[in-house]
Amino acid sequence: MATPGSAPGRRERKKAATRKALADAALELFLERGYEKVTIAQIAEAADTATTTLFAHFPEGKEALILDDSGERETSLIEAVRNRSDGTSALDALHTFFAGRAPFADDRDLPERYRRASKLVMDTPALWAYARQVWVACQDPLARLLAEAAGRSEPDDSLHLLASYVLETPGHAAGRPDRRAALDEAFRRLRLAWPEL
Repeated sequence: MATPGSAPGRRERKKAATRKALADAALELFLERGYEKVTIAQIAEAADTATTTLFAHFPEGKEALILDDSGERETSLIEAVRNRSDGTSALDALHTFFAGRAPFADDRDLPERYRRASKLVMDTPALWAYARQVWVACQDPLARLLAEAAGRSEPDDSLHLLASYVLETPGHAAGRPDRRAALDEAFRRLRLAWPEL
């Protein structure tokens, strides 16, 4: 097992390569045939693995092949707030974080694979619902982070509510005609309700 700061061992590299091969195969098949028309067996075959291997890496199934990030969302949220520059509020840092991600960022600023996967997610109701579920799972860690930013030892109900609103905001804004304007307005209102953050 790799320790923090060390290079991953052979086993970790092999696992990462298998996960990437499965995720890449799934994305290509979903884009080519449509999400609903692709089976787990077809993805495993395209990645030259067994279906049991696919489920060992992605036990949640097809949605996770596109949206599983092994904790990247939570880590990114934490980094966005903890690593914000002096004078930047927690809500400003979160606003900037979401504005830089699909579907709000300029497509030219995003890697091609990320753009393609994001479009697929937005165009596929099952993937969009799963994406929302994955973001909402970050609510408790975000509430604790907001408590930390506010100088409190524990989040109260108000901060749990704020965490919920923050995590629901991108999903709401992404469905509006002017996504970026909707995101900006949502965060403007969150700042009014929680001026200390």
